[in-house]
Formats: sequence, C-alpha cells, structure tokens
Amino acid sequence: MNYNTAMDKKVISTNRKAFHDFLIFDKFIAGIVLTGTEIKSIRKGMLNLKDSFAKIEDGEAFLYGMHISPYEQGNRFNHKPDRVRKLLLQKREILKISDKVKKDGVTIIPLELFLTHGFAKIELGLAKGKKLYDKREAIAKKDQQRDIARHIKR
Repeated sequence: MNYNTAMDKKVISTNRKAFHDFLIFDKFIAGIVLTGTEIKSIRKGMLNLKDSFAKIEDGEAFLYGMHISPYEQGNRFNHKPDRVRKLLLQKREILKISDKVKKDGVTIIPLELFLTHGFAKIELGLAKGKKLYDKREAIAKKDQQRDIARHIKR
C-alpha cells in the first residue's frame, strides 16, 4: 500500500497485468457502490483486480470480476466475493466512454483502487489489447533502460 500525501490518496491495489497486456489511452476515476464488509476487506487490502473489467449497460457502469475476499469478522453479513458492483460516474462521462467503446473497440479496465478521504475510488482506463510483438517491444525497451542505468552507475 502506497500513500500519496499530495492527493491524500492511499493506493490499495494496482493492476500491473493491465499495463502489460493493454495499451492505455485515457484514464478516469469512478466511485464504487460497496457494502459494509466489502469496505472493511478493501481497507485490509484483500482484493484482486487482475481479471476484472467494466461495462456500460443501460446508461450505467458496472464492474465485473473484481474479487474482494470475505471479511474475517463478517459472519452471516458477509458479501459475495465476485458480485457485480455499480460504478459511480457522471452521465456525460458515461456517454463519452460508451461512444469510445462503440467506435474504437476499446475495453474499460480497472488500473488502480485507492482510498481518498475514507471513500473507495477506482481508476479506470480505456485500453486496447497489445499484440505479442508489442509486448516484446516493451520488454526490450525496459531491458535497454535497465542496461543504461547499470552503465551509468559504473
């Protein structure tokens, strides 16, 4: 968990696989509708964004596949770990995103979940899948930068 004092946000989870598998074009932040035990599990860092994605249906945004582990002291009031969660966005943002999804064929991928002023927020990105050669280029570029950094240290 990282804590960024400039924006007063505490990063809980980052979807590193998204940056490896997708090219991110645009980013935006949304709130999430959660139950009581879900926010407690999130504060403990018990979640996984790896295979999650968002969809816009009937003018509303929903998040699929985000796994939030059940809260240990939640007993019978616990939540379902993989339930569909509603995202809180403004109407014009939803319209803008749905247009891009329809026209450009992009996907909505969660990049990061963080807490700000006690509220859980999620950073979503409009992304297009990378081809295998794109991944190879990215890996080669990182290797070159690592080699340059090593040579500079000497």
